[in-house]
Amino acid sequence: MAPTDTEITAELVRGLLRAQHPDLAERPLRLGARGWDNQLWRLGDDLAVRLPWATRTADALLLKEHTWLPVLAPLLPLPVPVPQRLGAPSQGFPRPWLVTTWVPGTPADLAPVTCGPEAADALAAFLTTLHRPAPGDAPAGRDRGGPLAELAGQFEGGLASATELGLLPEAETVRVIRSIWADAVAAPPWPGPAVWLHGDLHPANVLTADGTFCGVIDFGDLCAGDPACDLAAAWTLLPDGALDRFHAAYSPAPDPATLRRARGWAVFRAVGCLLIGEAGRRGRPGGKPSWAPPARAALRRIVAAAD
Repeated sequence: MAPTDTEITAELVRGLLRAQHPDLAERPLRLGARGWDNQLWRLGDDLAVRLPWATRTADALLLKEHTWLPVLAPLLPLPVPVPQRLGAPSQGFPRPWLVTTWVPGTPADLAPVTCGPEAADALAAFLTTLHRPAPGDAPAGRDRGGPLAELAGQFEGGLASATELGLLPEAETVRVIRSIWADAVAAPPWPGPAVWLHGDLHPANVLTADGTFCGVIDFGDLCAGDPACDLAAAWTLLPDGALDRFHAAYSPAPDPATLRRARGWAVFRAVGCLLIGEAGRRGRPGGKPSWAPPARAALRRIVAAAD
């Protein structure tokens, strides 16, 4: 973590708007959320100001969203935040920032979906549309969409930490998780072209309303690669009984090797979210207590299906 030296306040945000986008400066302004990389400030009813505040990579991620989301957003069947204005680094705030559209809804870590069939169809339609071949100049993933073997150290370290903290108390559960991971690593690689990926489809980045998905946010990990990385979301986001419907609705139907890799991505992401949830419970920086329940539910579903 590398927090910005500048405290982000309503007065700072309004001052930035007055200096660079004065036509927006007098809109109502209030804090929307403090995320892992960025702070989000509501700007009226339909816009938001997104400012990097916690990580060194956040600047590049914002600029990536500014470049690519306006291209992809019109194609997608769920609302996503579309950059409208770019804020330049200045003496008042030495990092780039964005004005984007605001996507209404509640993050799925706070309001999990309850309408399984509708949610499965919505997620499948979104990923079917997003997973089109990416152009040659599409961004590469930091650690998303590539071979799972490259993440073996992170996986083993995370699983060991979760076990030591008592988050995975049953030895048989740990054994099954390791078996799923090993099977995913051994699966044949993606043979097709690199496709567009969201890259970070955990519950806090998907919005819900009326029991189903209503939006997708935080495209900072947008990249090109293996669709299995995103297909893991079927295990981590959908309620019990919806997995088969998702796979039937997603096109083209995922082959067995892709499903094996997707399950590996699912356990990797669920273990990571479980640790972030525990860090939040302990009051540690960067922790998110609400991430733990969906991570536990995902691991339960994945392990049960493997029996």
